[in-house]
Amino acid sequence: MTIYRDLSKDAALALGQGLIAGVDEVGRGPLVGNVVTAAVILDPLRPIVGLNDSKKLSEKKRDALFELIMDNALCVAIGAATPAEIDQLNILHATMLAMQRAVAGLSKRPERVLVDGNRTPDFGIPADAVIKGDGLIAAISAASIIAKVTRDREMVELDSRFPQYGFSAHKGYPTKAHFAAIAQYGVLPEHRRSFRPVRQALGLE
Repeated sequence: MTIYRDLSKDAALALGQGLIAGVDEVGRGPLVGNVVTAAVILDPLRPIVGLNDSKKLSEKKRDALFELIMDNALCVAIGAATPAEIDQLNILHATMLAMQRAVAGLSKRPERVLVDGNRTPDFGIPADAVIKGDGLIAAISAASIIAKVTRDREMVELDSRFPQYGFSAHKGYPTKAHFAAIAQYGVLPEHRRSFRPVRQALGLE
């Protein structure tokens, strides 16, 4: 595995050529819900304009690009690890597992996997890590958008079941509003019990 740092735009473009699967994750920091990953192989004959790090895009733009990616990519797969898996494995290893699941779910086998960040799990395929790859490699940008929109929609669904927690607003992250809801209404089965604020709410710390 190579870790690519400080890639120029030209170097990033060259690295992203071929049957490349871009992989990214969303949801390592929240106190609740799955960590979600996506793997995307883009179609060079059907380029998508406007791809970027999902965090730099508005919700409206992410949603529009989500549909474009789903309609125009060669293949897309989503992976996840549950709160129970996160508690058992820890968040890092659960994230790596979710990435493996996403790549395994692709309908086409990529020549290489490029992962946002500084590490990759074993995919059984050559793989490299790209620091800030979600803003440099189109396939990783696409994966970041798919993962972000997917997890946000999961939080909206959870909000519909437990509106008192405000999940559609804070998406499960450790905000004052989330802490206040846990203090008032308690810990849900969907909360990650290995995360310190949840453990504290349960009286385990």
